[in-house]
Amino acid sequence: MSFITEIQTFAALGCGVIGSGWVSRALANGLDVVAWDPAPGAEAALRKRVANAWSALEKQGLAPGASQQRLRFVATIEECVENADFIQESAPERLELKLQLHSTISAAAKPEALIGSSTSGLLPSEFYQRATHPQRCVVGHPFNPVYLLPLVEVVGGEHTAPAAIEAAIKVYEALGMRALHVRKEVPGFIADRLLEALWREALHLVNDGVATTGEIDDAIRFGAGLRWSFMGTFLTYTLAGGDAGMRHFMAQFGPALQLPWTYLPAPALTDRLIDDVVEGTREQLGSHSIAALERYRDDCLLAVMDAVKATKAQHGMSFNE
Repeated sequence: MSFITEIQTFAALGCGVIGSGWVSRALANGLDVVAWDPAPGAEAALRKRVANAWSALEKQGLAPGASQQRLRFVATIEECVENADFIQESAPERLELKLQLHSTISAAAKPEALIGSSTSGLLPSEFYQRATHPQRCVVGHPFNPVYLLPLVEVVGGEHTAPAAIEAAIKVYEALGMRALHVRKEVPGFIADRLLEALWREALHLVNDGVATTGEIDDAIRFGAGLRWSFMGTFLTYTLAGGDAGMRHFMAQFGPALQLPWTYLPAPALTDRLIDDVVEGTREQLGSHSIAALERYRDDCLLAVMDAVKATKAQHGMSFNE
């Protein structure tokens, strides 16, 4: 079965913070958007959110034909999806609600139209159980603000066709996103699992009187957070190992994982785990030397800090605030 990848009409169901972000991104990419949300005042709230996001989207650059006027709000699910080339559901995280929604959505949609869900924790095999043509159903989990942040995690369920995953990735990439295929259904997927671990530790630090919320945010903002924005965790630690790279880092700092620094148990450092981490970071390094990546890291840090400084100055703030 083939799926639509060159879309003209984008359907959005659920128009809160996440749903309105999808609407804004789709409109900015020159698409027609049909939206539905049963909440009182939903249309007015959606149009207000889109208008508020538009300034940033204009600065980023709009596609030809992009216009807020291409948004149409409708009264029923069926009217929202019947002519859509791509459908994105962003309803609250309640399993029974999503089961009911996708039963209705999939029955009314074109068979070749892909259906995505913005869920951040529910598994697609569960809430697509009643879907018609479930082979075209995926999770497309974005991050707030959806209209600016590029990451979207794409996850298939037990009935999702591999071709649907590939097609959904093409659609999201056409919307300017960085699609990350999550190969297994795991609660929280990838990014939220990492965020949840950090969040859990942060709450422990506050609860134990170690630091205030502001101090914890400062520890992230002025330290690892700057590096994470362009290099991530594994590549950062590869550089921390010097010319010997990740294997040396694991040998030197790996034993510290068994120390009671956090409330999260660490995995056993088996040879297989070490080899997997070393090989993964070797692929990330590619043909670049440690010294070259150190220069890249330093240039990125300067660029990020300069950008933050300039933007803070525009808003009457100093860099260290």
